Amino acid sequence: MRKYLNIIIGIFTIFLVSCEGSGTTTAPSSVAKLTAFSFAKVDSMPGLAAAVFTVEERLDTGLVWNKDSILFGTRIDSAVPRFTFAATPGAAWITMPDTTVRISGYDTLDFTKRPIYLTIRSQDNSTLKTYEIRATVHQVDPDLYTWTRLTDAVYPVDDSEQRVVEIGSNFVMMVSNGFELRAYASPDGTGWTDLGSPSGLPAGTRVRQIISDGSTLYYGQGNTIYTSTDATTWTTHAVSENVVTMLLYWNKKVWALVGEDEQYELATYADDALTLSGLQPSGEFPVSDFAAVFFHSASERERAMIIGGFAENGRALNTRWNLEYSRHIPENGGYRIEEFSIDRPSFKSLTGISVINYNGQLLLFGGVDDKMTYLGRDILYSEDEGLTWLQADTTKNRLPDTYQARQKQSAIVRDKDIYIFGGQDGSTTYSDVYRGRLNSIGWEK
Repeated sequence: MRKYLNIIIGIFTIFLVSCEGSGTTTAPSSVAKLTAFSFAKVDSMPGLAAAVFTVEERLDTGLVWNKDSILFGTRIDSAVPRFTFAATPGAAWITMPDTTVRISGYDTLDFTKRPIYLTIRSQDNSTLKTYEIRATVHQVDPDLYTWTRLTDAVYPVDDSEQRVVEIGSNFVMMVSNGFELRAYASPDGTGWTDLGSPSGLPAGTRVRQIISDGSTLYYGQGNTIYTSTDATTWTTHAVSENVVTMLLYWNKKVWALVGEDEQYELATYADDALTLSGLQPSGEFPVSDFAAVFFHSASERERAMIIGGFAENGRALNTRWNLEYSRHIPENGGYRIEEFSIDRPSFKSLTGISVINYNGQLLLFGGVDDKMTYLGRDILYSEDEGLTWLQADTTKNRLPDTYQARQKQSAIVRDKDIYIFGGQDGSTTYSDVYRGRLNSIGWEK
């Protein structure tokens, strides 16, 4: 019996020692600090939880803010805030213009009110820290295109054609009324300088066939290519092939269409010489009033497209000629040409259009069909690299009411902006300039 009593006493002693060893306590924290802030996910307010906030520590009142990362139209009038603290606070509360709320983790608050303050008291009641909370929502629709008219007229309007290209940091507008050539330059599309009449270009120059590689302008006619670095003085270069038209600058090469009697081949021009590419279009190919655009395809290949225009026989075309480069293409130095409209014939016959690559889409402006019907201010877009085209949402993406329907305008993308210059309708020549941008381009995500 005594044996068992000693065992019981020993166990009880061990229990007491264990209890004494675990009886240490932690001193209350003196830290009052917010380390993170966010909004809880709410099904009726999609995107709210994705807002990213920065917590700035300051000597007096800290600041919690987001860099305009909440989508346009998102409600923040009944949001549930989430807080992360450096140490468990003794208390924390939100002060608003009309109320004070002790936070519980489940509070629904109106963050449209200003100012809003979060105050934290440390566990030991020795420290107070206050943060101002600013939740900012985009005030403009990110999917809306906004347009500004930069100038009403670059030059006195007459029966003329124009082409705008870039040389260095300047826009250059080449103008021809059939009798006289003239050049104008502008750094921003607003103020323009008259450069006078260019010298060295042939009579009958079609200014809409002038192209630029960014520093030099090119024009081709017959067995001559003309170049200029300032738009006013042009130099002649004799070439062995008959140049039908200049096509575009693409993949670091100047491209021209050469041949005659509809037996054409694409050629590149460099060092005062033309080099045949081996690309020979097998159908009708445009020789005037076409649009050219280039882009990097989803398949990681360099592509360009020649769209619409007039064939040599005068027929308006619905063609979309696709040019492609890849080191995996075995023939013609890695280049290939294909006519998309064979498989997608629903594309209208169009001339005098402009096409740009913008925000991952191709956008098409202006032009007329084969019955000389103007497309109006509606914009067409393609999300599949020119295969199919749809009309853009006219509530989001349309030209302003002051922009009259026209053809033969010029369109250029510079940085994040779209510039549209001049054009013609049946009785009027325009030399105005518009600048547009998709609101969300360049926004912080």
